[in-house]
Amino acid sequence: MEEQGARRPTQADLGQLIRSAGLRVTATRLAVLRALARRPHADAERVIDDVRAQLGAVAPQTVYSVLSAFVEAGIVRRIEPAGSAALHELRVGDNHHHVVCRRCGATADIDCAVGARPCLTPSETHGYVLDEAEVTFWGICPTCQQAM
Repeated sequence: MEEQGARRPTQADLGQLIRSAGLRVTATRLAVLRALARRPHADAERVIDDVRAQLGAVAPQTVYSVLSAFVEAGIVRRIEPAGSAALHELRVGDNHHHVVCRRCGATADIDCAVGARPCLTPSETHGYVLDEAEVTFWGICPTCQQAM
């Protein structure tokens, strides 16, 4: 599901993003970022399929390694909705949340209502210094509602 009004990054943007993380620009790394630009909230299998469509034969472990390096570098965010495969997205550096369809798994971003981290205040912190709140809303997407 593509975000409304989001500008698709150019090849130069993607190369700069990789370089800014201190990583070498490779065809596989560019292909992974292109896949995530086209398909926000993609699981690794979808990214692998997309990268193979772009480049031909690519080992799944190569794509997993690239995704892991990107998450570690902070240029890709990994989210793990309960009962679902881990999803990856390019939207990083803010405190947004997600809504997930219980039927088809479609996932979309929801901006934080407060706008600052963490956007929720728990009743008890147990001494932790909190820097983020991760919220997943669950429901039925419009497409699945129409099919009901």
